Amino acid sequence: MLSYRHAFHAGNHADVLKHLCLSMVLEKLIEKDKPLTYLETHAAAGAYDLNTAMPQKNREYMSGISPLLASEVSSEAMSRYKALVARYFADYKYPGSPAVAASVLREQDKLVLMELHNTEFEILRNNMRRDKRVTLHHRDGIEGVLALSPPTPRRGIVLIDPPYEQPLEYERIATLIAQLHRKWPVGVIALWYPLLAQERNRAPAMLDVIARSQPASLFTAELWVEAQASDYGMYGSGMAFINLPWTVDEKIALVLPEIQQILAPDQGGFSHRWVLSPN
Repeated sequence: MLSYRHAFHAGNHADVLKHLCLSMVLEKLIEKDKPLTYLETHAAAGAYDLNTAMPQKNREYMSGISPLLASEVSSEAMSRYKALVARYFADYKYPGSPAVAASVLREQDKLVLMELHNTEFEILRNNMRRDKRVTLHHRDGIEGVLALSPPTPRRGIVLIDPPYEQPLEYERIATLIAQLHRKWPVGVIALWYPLLAQERNRAPAMLDVIARSQPASLFTAELWVEAQASDYGMYGSGMAFINLPWTVDEKIALVLPEIQQILAPDQGGFSHRWVLSPN
């Protein structure tokens, strides 16, 4: 199915967690002079005009990025993320993960972006057309990332961010990660996943399958903004990392309580843990 359009959710609490974590990993990777490759399996539109119909339908950014931009923050990572987003928000736009990555990465780095949805791909191409570091692929990202890995430069990161429209997608992602880690053992693998109502919450089982494939390491960070329901709804989201760079876990642990206090001080929460510690 290709009905999912991320513009309906642009700038929500899940985007805040995902893009803040992504920016911290990229900032750590560019501390070394060597070039790197950024890959993304579900790039969507790349950036979003918040004045258009889809973001305006539910205005999810009003309980996500908007209160964050209006708040004072203490951590350097949060301050840098706020400054990055503010440049877009001045025109009432929000940067998706391709735009976040492009803003952080350097001239010598490469971005490889995949998107299957026809309309999303055309918007992505328009949004990224001026960036010579970018290569676009109109293809299934799960198939594509395996075909394109290991990339050149070999050093780098892949963001896997599917819509999880079908239950089988969780199984497909777990299989992908095991295969990808074998093909590209030095690559940082970043996975976003939703936290859903109890009857629909398949993320724990997916993470268990990933852990049982024995990756080099596995770190998770989760943020929720309301209590878990029994039958319906996304109450939060998480990020899982294989080969998370050194000290980024500490930075994530530092910003999570700050995000939670801004977005959901009364009924929100967070967690972070090494499911499998680095050797």
